[in-house]
Amino acid sequence: MSYFLHKSPFWLRSLFPKYIWRQPIVKGEPSIYLTFDDGPIPEITPWVLEQLAAYQAQATFFCIGDNVRKHPAVFRRLQADGHAIGNHTFNHLKGWKTPVSTYVDNARRCEDYLQTNLFRPPYGRIKKAQAEILSRANYKIIMWDVLVGDWSANLTAEDCLKACLKHSRDGSIIVFHDSLKAEEKLRYVLPKVLDHFSKLGFSFKALS
Repeated sequence: MSYFLHKSPFWLRSLFPKYIWRQPIVKGEPSIYLTFDDGPIPEITPWVLEQLAAYQAQATFFCIGDNVRKHPAVFRRLQADGHAIGNHTFNHLKGWKTPVSTYVDNARRCEDYLQTNLFRPPYGRIKKAQAEILSRANYKIIMWDVLVGDWSANLTAEDCLKACLKHSRDGSIIVFHDSLKAEEKLRYVLPKVLDHFSKLGFSFKALS
């Protein structure tokens, strides 16, 4: 397996302590927080919703505003199923390569299609100034504890599954992608993750 940073290391979390990497542990209530980036799209998001419903699992979907614009019926189903919604910019911008004002305006454009105080920067890359402006607008910057890697051409579906099972723990925020690039691996990994942690007594919660 090619090297891939599936788990967010302590040194990275300590550099950006204001970002949210994990959720607090509640004694006696082991929980995992599944998140899905880059949707919603009709090719895979409805399938994800079916898998979650089968385990009475709640999750958080970090939506691209333009996808919400193009696929409003899929987005309405996300809402109807009670999942949390997050802002993932309108056009999936890479913060490091985007001027601050352009990036913030793009995130705000996403607000025209969804209302949330959760924000995840695409690629996990955001400039300090961008994050500060969004934080002042009451956004929580959500990162992750475990990155499945379902979009990566350098990983097999089994690589992704093994890494997710190995690194996930109580309070973990886990990143999947409801995208065409991730679809094949997602269809393999997600049902197995839901089954594995359900049998261990975990619940699957949305971010608040």
